Amino acid sequence: MADERKHQDPPLTTQFPRPTMGERSPSPPPSNKMSSSHQLPSPPHTMSPERRILVEKSLKRKLDTRCSLFVLIYIMNYLDRNNIAAARLRGLQDDLSLDDQQYATCLSILYVGYILMQIPSNIVINLISRPSLYISIVMLIWGLISTLTGIVTNFSGMVGTRFLLGFVEAAFLPGALLILSKWYTRKELTTRNAILFCGNLISNAFSALIAAGVLSNMQGVLGHAAWRWLFWIEGGLTMAVAISAAFILPDLPTNTRGFTEEELYVAQLRMTEDVGEEDKDAEGQKIFDGFWMVVRDWKVYVMMLTFTAYTVGLSFNAFFPSLTQTLGFSYVPTLLMSSPPWAFACAVTLVVCWHSDRTQEKFWHITLPMVGGLIGFLICMATLNTAARYVALFLQASSYAGFVVFYSWISSSFPRPPAKRAVALAAINAFSQLGNVAGMYVWDLKEDGYRKSYGIVTSMFGAAIFGCWVFRTILSRLNKQMEREEATAAADGRVPDGEKTEGVVTGSETEDGAAVGLRVAMPFRYLL
Repeated sequence: MADERKHQDPPLTTQFPRPTMGERSPSPPPSNKMSSSHQLPSPPHTMSPERRILVEKSLKRKLDTRCSLFVLIYIMNYLDRNNIAAARLRGLQDDLSLDDQQYATCLSILYVGYILMQIPSNIVINLISRPSLYISIVMLIWGLISTLTGIVTNFSGMVGTRFLLGFVEAAFLPGALLILSKWYTRKELTTRNAILFCGNLISNAFSALIAAGVLSNMQGVLGHAAWRWLFWIEGGLTMAVAISAAFILPDLPTNTRGFTEEELYVAQLRMTEDVGEEDKDAEGQKIFDGFWMVVRDWKVYVMMLTFTAYTVGLSFNAFFPSLTQTLGFSYVPTLLMSSPPWAFACAVTLVVCWHSDRTQEKFWHITLPMVGGLIGFLICMATLNTAARYVALFLQASSYAGFVVFYSWISSSFPRPPAKRAVALAAINAFSQLGNVAGMYVWDLKEDGYRKSYGIVTSMFGAAIFGCWVFRTILSRLNKQMEREEATAAADGRVPDGEKTEGVVTGSETEDGAAVGLRVAMPFRYLL
């Protein structure tokens, strides 16, 4: 933690100092002026609190509109990754002469490439000034790879394209989460993450519908199997969306085109107020400093293990058409019936994440959806009744709501410096993909409607709930430690009584006398 201390800047407000990330730097005496070495970016002109509110509304409206493209990109990301499950129902496994183990290998190898690329990619995206262009190029490449999957003729060809697909796709999710965390405060981030992850959930719903249309109508067209057309069509759509991303997605709060000077200023101000220091790395920071900060922070390892267990529990996603097929219908009804549970999961996720943002609570908003998933697993283990198992699929899909909240818990638990947050997001997400690798082999146990497989994912959800409790306990103790340190400082006369004011808009001045509508916030606390 000593390495992080040099990255901490004094707070934006002139009324009080604030601790960050569990440690206090020596508190400067209260002053009516900003320190010259840490002053805010100069506002474009005098900005009253009322003007600040109007500018912030305009900023968020533009930002929400542009970031909505992330949802479509995530839909394409999951379509290209999971269309192999639908293709399997229409002869892919037979045409390529794959046994069940080889098919599972084709699924799991994607996550090997995914794991290898996430941390390097997020280090790069944190350094460049045009992350929108980076994501656009990456998306264009994975769309091409997905298209080429339609021409493979054997096991080795499928393994190679799946590995490359995972290697390139790895850049998107942690990169998107990092970009969102550079624009949205902790009170806004969970809901925005939920909207992003709706792309994942919607893709599960619409992929089945698209697959049903393609697989039932394209068989034998131009002499090719329908499952090959599925890869070609969805890969081509991905490349079309990729071109628009370079022009629509935002870059950084300092340089994004399409925002006014006032809006960019307020965007930077919001992020500084949120945690108590500017959202930028220290001058002279080396490229791998963020990586070493993450390596030395043992909280990261707790989140890695917890998230991995959660990911194994969610591995049913890749086999959802096969699980729906246990209801006893043919492949087209099976694909159509696979969609409603994910539409339901999307609605549940939006409500859970909205409430998490509103209450600033994480633990229960993660674990309660898992409890719903556990009930769904137990129903499928207990009965082969068609209606009961279909209801259970809804409960299982809704467990994704906690998964989305977990991502925002990562961002809020490692807020500064950005280099550390970038690596933490990528490292935890990358390590959790080991759960996807293992999960591809969990569902080989088809007896009694996958009863043994459901037993495995039930135990994984139990382990994930325990891990969340451990992490919450750790953060609670750190919060109490900060409170004790603040009480000691207050007794010494170093912390004014105004420190506990939250969300108040005040008129403050920078050193050049320009008025700024600053919000005085509470000292930093980890969200539990």
